[in-house]
Amino acid sequence: MSTIDRRKFFQLSAVAAAGYLAIPSREAQADDLPHLTADDPMGAAMKYTDDASSVDPATRNNPAADQDCANCALIQGNDGDEWRPCQIFPGKTVNAAGWCSVWAPKA
Repeated sequence: MSTIDRRKFFQLSAVAAAGYLAIPSREAQADDLPHLTADDPMGAAMKYTDDASSVDPATRNNPAADQDCANCALIQGNDGDEWRPCQIFPGKTVNAAGWCSVWAPKA
């Protein structure tokens, strides 16, 4: 069994840590995620649709004509993007013009 002195161990550890920090990590982007569809089991359970105008406002939990994913409190990502991540559907993106039964107004 070989022994390594403490000074050499700390030098190697510092080099390894610097190498780890120098390599840029790549975070997942909304463009990398698949789009949610109405056929998706979770989408179907939440009555998701890509087109909010196709949903009768009277059938919504909070009837209002101007409900879509773009003005929902649960959507994430950049305003103006057509497809954005949503807290309700992790790992997928929703259409900003879409709607689901979990819609909540932005504060």
